[in-house]
Amino acid sequence: MAKTVIGNLKLRIPAGKATAGPPVGSTLGQWGLNMMDFINPFNEATKDLMGKDVIVHMKIYDDRTFDWTCLGRPVDDLIREKAGIPKGSGRPHTDKVGKITRAQAEEIAEIKKDHLNAIDMDGAVKVIAGTARSMGVEVEE
Repeated sequence: MAKTVIGNLKLRIPAGKATAGPPVGSTLGQWGLNMMDFINPFNEATKDLMGKDVIVHMKIYDDRTFDWTCLGRPVDDLIREKAGIPKGSGRPHTDKVGKITRAQAEEIAEIKKDHLNAIDMDGAVKVIAGTARSMGVEVEE
């Protein structure tokens, strides 16, 4: 018989630095999960990205087991890194805070290609450009 999914979690955790404290411990604790069954494999799998935030999706089943998938770094972090800015704009359509080139957008799209809702590279670049625009970052041709 198939397991019943009782919860879906999306977490943003510093790679290689997950601990039993907040935010990981408090989130997993409320579902009654063994934290160390997640923390040790996560830290081992993400040690190459040490300290940078990564997105993790978890499915929690009715027998208190879980599956997790690491989606890598968030697109907004990659854009901020390429543009060399600390944060996006509070008013993105009027106050522009940085610029990236189409080549940089293609690099980001290549990194995130498995997780974007796009058929080809041009569509993936458009997704990245849309995220950049919503942050107040211009994409130059």
